[in-house]
Amino acid sequence: MCENRKILVIDCATSGIAGDMLLGALLDLGANAERVITAIKTLENPAYGYSHIDIAVNEVMRGGFRAIQIDVTSTDTEKRHGSELVEIVEKAAAEICMSTKAREFASKVIHTLVNAEAELHKTSFDNTHLHEVALVDTAAEILGCAVALDDLQLFEGKIHSTPLAVGGGVIEFSHGIVPVPAPAVLAILQSQNFPFHGGPIGHELATPTGVSLLVNLAAKVVRFYPTLTPLKVGYGAGTKEFPMMPAILRLTLGMSGAQEMLHNEIAVLETNIDDVSGEVIGYTIERLLAEGAKDVSIIPTVTKKNRPGHLIKVIADKKDVNRLSNIVIAETGTLGVRVYYCERHIISREVLRMDLTILGDKQTIQVKISKNAAGEVIRIKPEYEDLKQLAEKTKQPLRKLLDLAVYQAQEKFRKDQ
Repeated sequence: MCENRKILVIDCATSGIAGDMLLGALLDLGANAERVITAIKTLENPAYGYSHIDIAVNEVMRGGFRAIQIDVTSTDTEKRHGSELVEIVEKAAAEICMSTKAREFASKVIHTLVNAEAELHKTSFDNTHLHEVALVDTAAEILGCAVALDDLQLFEGKIHSTPLAVGGGVIEFSHGIVPVPAPAVLAILQSQNFPFHGGPIGHELATPTGVSLLVNLAAKVVRFYPTLTPLKVGYGAGTKEFPMMPAILRLTLGMSGAQEMLHNEIAVLETNIDDVSGEVIGYTIERLLAEGAKDVSIIPTVTKKNRPGHLIKVIADKKDVNRLSNIVIAETGTLGVRVYYCERHIISREVLRMDLTILGDKQTIQVKISKNAAGEVIRIKPEYEDLKQLAEKTKQPLRKLLDLAVYQAQEKFRKDQ
């Protein structure tokens, strides 16, 4: 099964983020506007307390750039408590036709928002007053973004974000005058360990709803764009306009240049020896492997004074460097061990037990299965010791058993797919 190679980059390092900006940018990327509007209209329900919801989607200009702006209003002005807003979002999400991941995302976002407010004001979840984010636009932006992301199939891709710009200066709201970022924004960023920076202008650039959406979307924060082939760029505008910069959020949708491989960091230990016997070298290999080395190689070489020697190379986990270095020194008498660290790209591997039919009888052996990033089997390797025992037991050639084991394993995986 092929991996979804879509990559979305949320570029909020200059513009900051608000819920309406994100939703507008998703619509500009190609999310179905009718689906989004229908989803938001679900809130127009007496049970939720919202009435006469108006939704306007317009193309606007910000600093010479075209962007999409969505504006959601309602005649209802009653503020909601935290638990009420959570119930509204989750019940409305259950009524909307969208994936389970989209519903879970909407629930996580509203819980992030309410939990941050509750922690900030040291109140219970049920009694949390949301003040500026308790009107219809909060629920509308959360549900609208969930539907738009679902429509673009972005829950199956990778989502990155640049560090968030929060602006600067001070803002005045129900609790008085406070510095930027707003306390709720800072609480949300703190709860998710999400990096941010001030500026680039002295205005508020990040809203609690926008930040709640962001921290639940971005799986990775990057200073620079990852390698990708851009497919489309979306621009979303909010209600604010600044003379010194375009107040628009940019989303870049692309495809990864190549399917990523698994990778980890390993240590490579090396030393040159020219006065150690073959028996000692052989024992050193056995001991290093028994003590956790991933691999040991012996390479013939010529050392100083034109003496023949050997290069011992050990691949190990970083945590085992000191212990394995001491073993190399103790066993070979070398005066030092070189250590360097490097990234290793690997494919996923798993060991399975399978039944092999030999001369009408079932025999169980272990098989190593290697798969690429797309999940395709690229190599099947039966365990040598198992085949060796089987060859001795059945009196069949090892080569024949090896071919038979690979063939039967391939047939098994072909049927399972």
